[in-house]
Amino acid sequence: MNDAQFKNLVRSWKDFPTKGISFKDINPLLSTPDSLNYLDEKLYKMCTNIQMNKIAAIESRGFIIGSLLAKSLNKGLILIRKEGKLPGPTIKQSYNIEYGTRNMEIQNDAILDGEKILIVDDLLATGGTAIASASLVEKLGGAVVGFVFIICLNYLEGMNKLRNHGYNVNCIMEYY
Repeated sequence: MNDAQFKNLVRSWKDFPTKGISFKDINPLLSTPDSLNYLDEKLYKMCTNIQMNKIAAIESRGFIIGSLLAKSLNKGLILIRKEGKLPGPTIKQSYNIEYGTRNMEIQNDAILDGEKILIVDDLLATGGTAIASASLVEKLGGAVVGFVFIICLNYLEGMNKLRNHGYNVNCIMEYY
């Protein structure tokens, strides 16, 4: 498999989940051993030189990437979830979406002061979820060493937003 073949596996669904959205479906990337192994190799090569203590994965498709990376890099995995999905004491952060506000949470003992954290998710659009995730990590005393995404939708300016906040951003594939 090569990069072009891999990118061609991504499907676009018009007007999903709402009208005006073109949803990038990564499910075909996960559906065969060849494509899943290719994804794992791309992620590993992209992240092997990043100094980190743990990986923070954003719900829900970020959990897939985070799990692959945590295993490949021998790092711990932290889950960043929608409000009310984590047991025990948590901290939360609000963020805006197209049609309102949502909250994300992380367990308040997930990160030790000074730990270096790589944040991962499947897709970067406007950057709102990513910025909220970084805020959670930093509230717990962690240092965000960067972000990794399978897909970056550059026309929605999320990458620029993250870089303007001083974060490193890596994407396997980009759409303009």
